[in-house]
Amino acid sequence: MRRVHVVVHGEVQGVFFRDSCRHEAQARGVTGWVRNTAAGTVEAELEGEAGAVDAMIGWCRQGPRHARVDRLDVRDMDPTGGNGFEIR
Repeated sequence: MRRVHVVVHGEVQGVFFRDSCRHEAQARGVTGWVRNTAAGTVEAELEGEAGAVDAMIGWCRQGPRHARVDRLDVRDMDPTGGNGFEIR
């Protein structure tokens, strides 16, 4: 199991990033959450099988069709065994 905290920088708010992220995570069996920040970034915690989390990191580097991702910060965390995926 792997858990990461990601911060997505760029044009990532107002482009359905959070809803698309939830859809992608659920399709891969990844748990966690995603939210917009006051700084204009999107922040998420993603947990699941290492390959699925790696795939989500790759997806976050692109985002949904209308997003423009300039930078992705990724920090590993200890897995918590959470379930579900929510938009905060």
